[in-house]
Amino acid sequence: MWIITIHSNKNVKIFEFETEQEARSTFEKVQGCKFLTEVIYFNDYQLAKSL
Repeated sequence: MWIITIHSNKNVKIFEFETEQEARSTFEKVQGCKFLTEVIYFNDYQLAKSL
């Protein structure tokens, strides 16, 4: 899961995305102070497969 967090004035908005491509595309379009974060769960099948 990918998360975009946007800080503006006194507000914080958070958006969730399933794919990195979708998140990065949106991230480029968003204005302001922003953070892009990948969330990895311990029980994530893809992560366990790569270990």
